Amino acid sequence: MKLSPTFFAILLGASVTVATIGGCAATSTRESTGEYIDNTSLTARVKSALVSDELVRARDVQVESFRGVVQLSGFVDTNAQKDRAKVVAESVTGVKEVKNNLIVKK
Repeated sequence: MKLSPTFFAILLGASVTVATIGGCAATSTRESTGEYIDNTSLTARVKSALVSDELVRARDVQVESFRGVVQLSGFVDTNAQKDRAKVVAESVTGVKEVKNNLIVKK
């Protein structure tokens, strides 16, 4: 039995569609494609705000976002820098919560 190229094209198209739909679904621990884009954008906006702030040494602060929750980590020199980093991050549109895990150097 010989199968036509059209059959293979339809089969391939259906396979790609199923894989794409399944690959974009979010779970409680994995973000969807849209969420990934939103989180990446939010992370970039928070980093930009930290860079623009004169008190926070942004190169020492790492930022990660997941579903609007921003996590700050890394090292800062003073408690004032740690507190300011949180305030700056909270001021960015789209931030729902800030987990401030910055460590003050001793």
